[in-house]
Amino acid sequence: MNWFTNAKKPTTDEDDTLLKRYRESGDMAVLAELFKRYSSMVYYVCLRYLTDADKSKDATMQIFEELIEKINKHDIKQFSSWLYVLSRNHCLMQLRADKKMPSSPIDGFMELPAELHQDAEHKEKQLTALERCIEKLPQGQKQSIDLFFINEKCYKEITVITGYTLNEVKSYIQNGKRNLKICIEKNSEQ
Repeated sequence: MNWFTNAKKPTTDEDDTLLKRYRESGDMAVLAELFKRYSSMVYYVCLRYLTDADKSKDATMQIFEELIEKINKHDIKQFSSWLYVLSRNHCLMQLRADKKMPSSPIDGFMELPAELHQDAEHKEKQLTALERCIEKLPQGQKQSIDLFFINEKCYKEITVITGYTLNEVKSYIQNGKRNLKICIEKNSEQ
């Protein structure tokens, strides 16, 4: 089974149906089907924090195993968001255990003094601030930033996926980076 392919964009209703089916039956095939829908997202979250493709693939599989034990213990309102948080927390715990610093897209948005890179807790706060700031971006900027930096798509691929023109994509990415930098700087001053 290839975990890292998604045929179509999952819907919340379909997620809820699969989640309910798994909870009622305990059928691992149903859970695997639900997880597969978001395996790429889980992998890219891991890659963002762990910065190593092999470790990220391993972490993706570990998260699936963690999912087996945690899915029935939590009241899950939106599976994709819950899985994202589970994935992020798994990676942060792994980084703490390894006492290793994550590398993140935040470095591309603003230059930070070297001493800030040494503090894992500070880095974690920066990543959380980055995520909050990304959520505040206008839709075009948010989508373009996500596709370009997180999903590593080129401008041309982004135009095909979104329907935006090449100039719009370039503008959204440039303005999005500027807005993220401003937002992150405001958060760090508070």
